[in-house]
Amino acid sequence: MTTPATQGAPRAVRSPQAGYRGTKVRRQRVRAAWLFLLPMLVALALVAGWPLLRTFYFSFTDASLSDTAGAAFIGIENYLVFEDGAWYGLLTDPVWWTSVWNTLYFSIVSVSLEVVFGIIVALLLNAEFKGRMLVRAAVLIPWAIPTIVSAKMWAWMLNDQFGIINHLLMAVGIIDSPIAWTASASYSMWAVIMVDVWKTIPFVALLVLAALQMLPKDCYEAAEVDGIHPVRVFFRVTLPLITPALLVAVIFRLLDALRVFDVIYVLTSNSTSTMTMSIYARQQLVEFQDVGYGSAASTMLFLIIALAVVIYLYLGRRQLGVDQ
Repeated sequence: MTTPATQGAPRAVRSPQAGYRGTKVRRQRVRAAWLFLLPMLVALALVAGWPLLRTFYFSFTDASLSDTAGAAFIGIENYLVFEDGAWYGLLTDPVWWTSVWNTLYFSIVSVSLEVVFGIIVALLLNAEFKGRMLVRAAVLIPWAIPTIVSAKMWAWMLNDQFGIINHLLMAVGIIDSPIAWTASASYSMWAVIMVDVWKTIPFVALLVLAALQMLPKDCYEAAEVDGIHPVRVFFRVTLPLITPALLVAVIFRLLDALRVFDVIYVLTSNSTSTMTMSIYARQQLVEFQDVGYGSAASTMLFLIIALAVVIYLYLGRRQLGVDQ
């Protein structure tokens, strides 16, 4: 409905070239972005893409470590094959499925503990106290130590004969006799989880602390005026606001945990109780010199990690309410 006041009002006239110019500018920006990304994409294709494709290829061959050039194509026999009335291949190997379970168990437990303790450490570091900068620097020490060094250090401390961990626990009366932490099937998995959590808590805490530093103060001042309990403020205000940072921390830690090799191999070597998919693939490739079978294990590892990441990102986007 028009009124006398609006009848004479001039209408904004959009230039017919405005949409075209906007599209042209957008195309130029996209083209410039691809030009800047091109060197990185080429390097990534050479460093990661080509070896990955070679791994896929070898997984369908009978290649051995001593003769990769003379490999013959055998289809999916490395994965699954029916011969002499029985099924053989990677998908029927109980040791492989044990390594899959160990990897998933290690990843879920370690990442969950790292998130919980990382948030606690970040909240403590975010508080005002004397010497806070010194404490922040000290907390980063476990993350700064190379994984091989920290794993070897913990291997000595967890030793059942001269390790300081057993000595301290026996001194306070928690245990009566030394425990073979890294050799016992009952304790070895928890030992490697403890070492991994100790090393990577600073990484999660650093990301959460950065998110805490960016939170608006108005919400907390209003909550303090209203007399809301700090625990309720954390779950209703702080946790939702730092969720994006937590998602980043979890996805990076999940990727590391699913492909874990070094810390477990140093502590427990090829023990079946802690064998992960990476250690299983390395055993087939190096010790058994079966490149085809080891490549099949590596390919399955890649697919499982990719599937886990896609599922996690999908659930994370739904949790944040991001439009698909």
